[in-house]
Amino acid sequence: MAEPPTAPLRVLVIDDSRAQRMLLVSLLRRWGHDVVECGTAAEALTAARDPEIGLVISDWVMPGLTGPEFCRRLRADGRAGYAYVILLTSKTEDTALAEGLEAGADDFLTKPVRPPELRARLNAGARIVAMHRDLVQKNALLTDALGEIRTLYDALDRDLDEARRLQRAQMQDRARHYGPVDVSLWLQASGHIGGDMVGAFPVEGNTVGIFGLDVSGHGVASAMIAARVAGILSAASPDQNIALTRRPDGGYRALSPDLVAARLNRMILSEIRSDRYFTLALGFLDTGTGAMSLVQAGHPHPLVLRADGRVEFMGSGGLPVGLIDGAEYERFDVTLAPGDRMLIYSDGLIECPGMAGEELEETGLARLVATAAPHTGLHFLSALADGLARHAGTDGFPDDASAALIEYRGPGG
Repeated sequence: MAEPPTAPLRVLVIDDSRAQRMLLVSLLRRWGHDVVECGTAAEALTAARDPEIGLVISDWVMPGLTGPEFCRRLRADGRAGYAYVILLTSKTEDTALAEGLEAGADDFLTKPVRPPELRARLNAGARIVAMHRDLVQKNALLTDALGEIRTLYDALDRDLDEARRLQRAQMQDRARHYGPVDVSLWLQASGHIGGDMVGAFPVEGNTVGIFGLDVSGHGVASAMIAARVAGILSAASPDQNIALTRRPDGGYRALSPDLVAARLNRMILSEIRSDRYFTLALGFLDTGTGAMSLVQAGHPHPLVLRADGRVEFMGSGGLPVGLIDGAEYERFDVTLAPGDRMLIYSDGLIECPGMAGEELEETGLARLVATAAPHTGLHFLSALADGLARHAGTDGFPDDASAALIEYRGPGG
């Protein structure tokens, strides 16, 4: 004979024949099963709500509800756990068996029941019930795990939202005025937070520092480095500003921008020790003369929009910051005439793909700048962002995008 299942089950036996029922109950209890017996299918529907019942053996022909009708009602009841149903029948026609399967039966036994066959069918059913219960248990564990993950993600989303607010707080003054110079800032992260940052800070005298930076990668790590660098390129603490040096009289003056890039490179490699690096465009503008000294450390070429409408791209490239120990950087100079504007921007603009996959590139940016030219300040940047969205076919860009607009009105402007 086949071996019984390793774990005894609670079995429901339904048969209007007392003698047949007693025979089945006797065999099942001898094999170690816990048995519940019912004389009618209607009575059995109530007993079957017990989730511990894993196997049901039901006669086909009974007064009131038949075996197939019982199956149909059982499946529709939505009980907890799966019950494997074996119908006892003398029917052998294919149509009858199809009716039983369609009603929800799992297996059939032909009367008169032979104990070895019953035992084998019970073992098969027990294995299926055990697998189902194991699956339900694993699904419950998975549901709990997913719930915990969802909780963690919700907490992470809240932290990222707070990080985004802090990042934007660094740019809360998006329109800044330094005598005859107006600086307007725009930043759009591709995710919750990004690695782009733009900013400006005054230096004693007639000098203004303007920068744009783009940290490699995305997410929290990039945003933290961007925030750190932007924090030290600010007027909040001149002693900590890596772009400034103290004069003998106690005041501060700006370093040459190429030296600032070299300082930042050493700092990133020695202090932060991350695999992240960043591109940088940093310039110092003399508000009295329009003379501007800049460094381009892997950042896109700064764009100058002349008062007469000409567009010029400046700089010759350079190595990113934090990539190569001992990297050297070159300074270059630009003179802004009254009415000229300069745009320092990240590669999220020129590498933004269009609807056909083509990148905007510098020629496309020049067109967008020409279109935005009638506007000034934040309105200029808004028009630029709208043009970029039209090019991309969406206002959700695949990469972080940022820009700093410098507008020079000239001495006394």
